[in-house]
Amino acid sequence: MNYLCTKINTFYLKIKLRVKKMIENRLNTLMEMLESDPLDSFVRYAIAKEYENQGNTDMALKHFLILKSNDPKYVGLYYHLAKLYETQDQISKAIEVCREGTHIAKMLPDFHALSELNTLQRNLEMEL
Repeated sequence: MNYLCTKINTFYLKIKLRVKKMIENRLNTLMEMLESDPLDSFVRYAIAKEYENQGNTDMALKHFLILKSNDPKYVGLYYHLAKLYETQDQISKAIEVCREGTHIAKMLPDFHALSELNTLQRNLEMEL
């Protein structure tokens, strides 16, 4: 029984290490892509999401804010930025981001983003 537990633990650790390397490789690839085109909004967004998925909210926030500054019409960022603020208990900031995103979504028009942002904003306002 002890032998089996050791084998399972070893296997689990190997899988965990492989997954970590895959994530690091993906982030490194995205960073290389960003170096070749620092204004690529999709790559910047993907980097922010990658950091967020890793639990590195400071770096995710940094990249979302850079994206917002570089390309304020990239409507997809607003929902995710607002959700990130929500996880940090910055509800007022999250609501403000929803309002900004709603304005952009109306201008484009992007009705899907508009619906998501409106719903999120209403839910956030109920938390206040």
